[in-house]
Amino acid sequence: MTFMMVGYCVASSDLLTFDMDISSWSSSEMRVLQSLHIDQLPPAPVDRSNAYERIPATADLGKRLFFDARFSANQKISCASCHSPQQQFQDGLALGQGIGKGKRRTMSIVESGRSPWQFWDGRKDSLWAQALGPMEDANEHGGNRLAFANLIRQHYQSDYEKLFGSMPDLKDLPGNASPNGTAEERDTWAKLSEASRQSVSGIFANMGKAIAAYERTLHHAPSRLDNYIAGTLHRDPTAGQILSSSEKRGLRLFIGKGECISCHGGALMTDQHFHNTGVVSRDVKNPDQGRSSAISTVVNDQFNCLGKFSDAGPRDCQELEFIANDDPHMVGAFKTPSLRNVALRPPYMHAGQISTLRDVIHHYADAPSALVGHNERKRIAFSEQEIDDLVSFLGTLSSAGIEN
Repeated sequence: MTFMMVGYCVASSDLLTFDMDISSWSSSEMRVLQSLHIDQLPPAPVDRSNAYERIPATADLGKRLFFDARFSANQKISCASCHSPQQQFQDGLALGQGIGKGKRRTMSIVESGRSPWQFWDGRKDSLWAQALGPMEDANEHGGNRLAFANLIRQHYQSDYEKLFGSMPDLKDLPGNASPNGTAEERDTWAKLSEASRQSVSGIFANMGKAIAAYERTLHHAPSRLDNYIAGTLHRDPTAGQILSSSEKRGLRLFIGKGECISCHGGALMTDQHFHNTGVVSRDVKNPDQGRSSAISTVVNDQFNCLGKFSDAGPRDCQELEFIANDDPHMVGAFKTPSLRNVALRPPYMHAGQISTLRDVIHHYADAPSALVGHNERKRIAFSEQEIDDLVSFLGTLSSAGIEN
């Protein structure tokens, strides 16, 4: 005996398997499953500090800037060099590689506009401020602020002025200057008038706002897990076949015994917060302090929500205004990354210290002591089969990226 539904021929034995599968999820577990579905993502929050982020022409300009390698010291590094569309907008390296080698792993920027804090340590409080950091970093783009402003004037002036108004005249200024560049560039910057420094920094800030507008168009497509959840919630008799038995066991471990969902909850599978999980630093003599060392950086950043280049009002910046600067839990803590497409993004952790997902699960199960701060995790006894199942489940989160 068979049943026909939405074009599929399903054997009665398969229906029985599915009925047993769906009945094994409790009502509370079904609510948890629903919370993980990609459709549960609310509209992205509006960034009041970037008044241009939702203008299509801003995103179009930002996309061209994102892929333009002229915005680097050697004319070879673009944002896309480390945030490659072919690799889920990251680079697949343990440590980011631009002009030089960085100290941490490149994070994916897909859906990153949903987080109040950017980078592994949260040293930037907006997507546009995040876009500016690598530009002047010696190991990333290695460029300087005045050179970038001149490039905008040479190659993008018309499009820039349609969005941000007339550009200031830069013809009497030197070619290179920056408060964060080489000693010579810093010295030249210090000799500029305050009005010139503000004009150049304003162009620089608007570059970041344009790039952020483009980055906010990057989203995740539904994964096999999403298809399974949707089918299960709608009691589709074919849904039980979307995931293997191992993958479904892994899903149960993920939301149950493994307690993974405590940090990796929600449709993006991240709480957007910072946690110390005892990951060993690459430099054990000088361990990375993580979030705790970045708080003063973001508070004093001239491009933060409360800064003069922000479009926000003071009441729009509560995350920054009420930031906790003495929380001991932030010592050695790093941002929880989204698990979407995680199987496609090895190696893992903030500096690529762990090569495989299997080793990541072993690490969390072992819960080693942290070099700095305190590991929040508690030891969990997983069998090798359970670890296999968790790895299998994480593979169900892979999907294509989409651009709106």
